[in-house]
Amino acid sequence: MPDSPPARKPFALSAYLAAARSRSSATPPTAARPGGALVWMHAHDKAVLRTLASIGARLRCQRPEISVLLTWPATLGPQRLPDGLLGQPLGPDGAGEAQGFAAHWRPQIGLWTGTLLHPALLSRLHDKGTRLACIAPEIWRVPSPIWMPDCTTATLDLFDLLFAGDEPGWRRLRRLGLPVDRLRRSGPLIETAPTLDCRRTLHEEMAQLLSGRPCWLAARVRADEAGDILRAHARAIRLAHRLLLFMVPASRGDGRAIATLLRESPLRGAYWDDGDMPDENTQVLLTEDASELGLWYRLAPVTFLGGSLRPGPGGEDPLQAAAHGTALLYGPNVGRYLSSYSRLAEAGAARIVRDSDTLATAVSHLVAPDHAAAMAHAGWDVVSQGAALTDEIIALVCDTVDAEPEPA
Repeated sequence: MPDSPPARKPFALSAYLAAARSRSSATPPTAARPGGALVWMHAHDKAVLRTLASIGARLRCQRPEISVLLTWPATLGPQRLPDGLLGQPLGPDGAGEAQGFAAHWRPQIGLWTGTLLHPALLSRLHDKGTRLACIAPEIWRVPSPIWMPDCTTATLDLFDLLFAGDEPGWRRLRRLGLPVDRLRRSGPLIETAPTLDCRRTLHEEMAQLLSGRPCWLAARVRADEAGDILRAHARAIRLAHRLLLFMVPASRGDGRAIATLLRESPLRGAYWDDGDMPDENTQVLLTEDASELGLWYRLAPVTFLGGSLRPGPGGEDPLQAAAHGTALLYGPNVGRYLSSYSRLAEAGAARIVRDSDTLATAVSHLVAPDHAAAMAHAGWDVVSQGAALTDEIIALVCDTVDAEPEPA
């Protein structure tokens, strides 16, 4: 698509772009642009960056030929991203930044979040043929002097689609005079997680073998917290003598250490990787391989997420577990995923434990099917809230990439 004639731009936006020419610095690209289609997503804070990263990772699983670039404000500093995703901080909005970014990355589609708009960058991408979408916040800001005409509405008009998370948000967009055919009502932009694969025949075999036996799962366990988990299980067995614990370590190294610990304990263990199947006498089933985690999530009504009883790892992603319909328990050290745990806890889907005693008490309470089911349902509600918008974003990206050529 050719550049749009400058005369067609609204006066307020033209004035902003003229001032932006004095801001000519540009953030150097962090990597070469891969060949083929590229989607760009901008996150205004760390929580949204995690959400967009999960969407990007899911998109890459479905369409590995599409590259995903994530950006964030340079003030947030360096950020870690999942493997397979590109990332770059975004500097202040200026002509140099906009020109350099558009010329290097040439995205087919861009998704913008946050209240602070970058009119120069968005205008440049729009002129170059990038399709633009926005997750609309409650208010917007433009980084321009107070004496300059407000170009907020003109900037929002650059977007091909604007997603409003609720009815009041949709009405605010309508009051700005934006065309109704470019507005979408959507759910909130919150992190979601796809379910893990599970062999149906194996699940049916294990469910029949367990035959209603109470069980719980300790997932992605570190070696230094395994002793607490085994002590909690030994205490819980006093109240439910048929209770079975599945243990899945965080790594094979952790698994070897936990296997030694289990053999030295009074609990009767079976070892999945050795071909063992649990019988009526088995109290702990240990696997050193996490590849079957989807199976254990589906079998266990209650899951303790590891990496959380001791400082260091910062916990494991709870949304993946919640997506499988299991009640969640976790320790106090979950800083990496604090916002997700907080959402689940507020919804009644997750409960914190602090040591082996509180873990044993929680497990003993939740092995009652009605208690675990209520928590699992609450967790499913949290995970599914953002699913509709996530699905719509992925569909929009795929449709755009399939229909649009690479921008000039």
